[in-house]
Amino acid sequence: MNELQTYLFWGFLLAFGAVMYLVVPKSEDEAGFFRGHDSQGRPASEWALMLSIFISWIFAKSVTNAANLGAAYGIVGGLAYAAYWLSIPVAGLVIYRLRTREGATGLVPFLIGKYGRGAALAFSAAILIRLFNEVWSNTAVVGGYYGDSGSPGFIFSALLFTAAVLFYSLKGGLRSSIFSDVIQAIVFILFLGVVLAFVLPNHTPRVLLTEGDFALSSGVDLLLVALLQVVSYPFHDPVLTDRGFITREKTMLRAFVAAGALGFLAILAFSLVGVHARLEGFKPSGNVPAEVARGLGFAGFFAMVVVMVTSAGSTLDSTFTSLSKLVARELPLLAGRLPSPKAMTIGSLAMVAFALLGNVPMIAGTDILKATTISGTMVIGLAPVFLLSRWVRYSPASFHLAFWTGIALGVLQAVDMVPASWAIGSGKYGILLGTNLYGLVLCTAGFLLPLALPRRRMASSGSAA
Repeated sequence: MNELQTYLFWGFLLAFGAVMYLVVPKSEDEAGFFRGHDSQGRPASEWALMLSIFISWIFAKSVTNAANLGAAYGIVGGLAYAAYWLSIPVAGLVIYRLRTREGATGLVPFLIGKYGRGAALAFSAAILIRLFNEVWSNTAVVGGYYGDSGSPGFIFSALLFTAAVLFYSLKGGLRSSIFSDVIQAIVFILFLGVVLAFVLPNHTPRVLLTEGDFALSSGVDLLLVALLQVVSYPFHDPVLTDRGFITREKTMLRAFVAAGALGFLAILAFSLVGVHARLEGFKPSGNVPAEVARGLGFAGFFAMVVVMVTSAGSTLDSTFTSLSKLVARELPLLAGRLPSPKAMTIGSLAMVAFALLGNVPMIAGTDILKATTISGTMVIGLAPVFLLSRWVRYSPASFHLAFWTGIALGVLQAVDMVPASWAIGSGKYGILLGTNLYGLVLCTAGFLLPLALPRRRMASSGSAA
């Protein structure tokens, strides 16, 4: 890359932040900053919400992982990762029920009323960990296109990108996030098409779509893991769930279903970059898209950078706005207090703090894949908490037995202490599949146990009489 091209790449990063700051609207009140309403108090339109959900869930690390799995397992790997996007319509359906049948106004207030403040506190802690991971895992992807991990170019570009997103996020909160998401979604789709135009003509559709083996040991185990996790994974992501409470119920549901379908197709399409790398004999790496991009010439590499920056930017600004709402609006509820009149200021300070602290793992060189694989197992206990809530009046024990069982299994998974006998199949993800399948059964049993105990006591009392 010559000097002019280098300046162009750094100039794009600066221009991205400057343009976003200039075009996004400013929020003057909490309705705009925390709920995404416009200056007339109107919620986001269905199309804006759909595009916002779509691009906010197209994380930079997600498209990178999709390509990496395509390179490892062919189309099976892409299909396995795309299956996670079924989480979006699942979340939409559950939130629709919570709002229409149980009067929920948000997940934290819902948990307080249904399972107690301790449950809401544990849930909020899980969310904070999730949001923390979203910062460094996305900035690290952007940095990877400006230098090797740990190099000055890598670190400086990641920090510059963080600052650019932070400044326009502070300007308008959720309103600016949704507005910028629409722009970023359109840019992402256009440049995804450009990237695929460089890659796909090298192979026939039949070759691309049949590469790989449909077997447990060849990626099907990960596909089954994804299908198990879609019933729990979306609920610990406030980037997604916050958007479930800002428009009318039916509008929200349609937007979630459409965004899930569009996201599934986009991730599957991008995984073909990895399938191309597999067919071309690229050596396995942690960032297949970057390796492929370097062989596409200047125009192809630049298109890949645009795809990554727009996807990372949409996720990062949504991460900041979800964090501000959690800290300023929801954490006070856990202490039994109303949010402060200075909630917007508190939320803004929380954004700045996370922008700084959230990049520490990136600077230390942590693997981006760790941000997803561990957390998915840890939150499997949320499946019965939200899916079976209609059968619960008030049961803190149900939440804790389900939630902490999942956390324990996730920790055991992270430190490689799950028994080998739990593995299903001999593939790389066999242990992960077994942990999630048996773990989901255990979490559900734990959730239902307190509901069964009163009935047993009543039955015993009846027999004694």
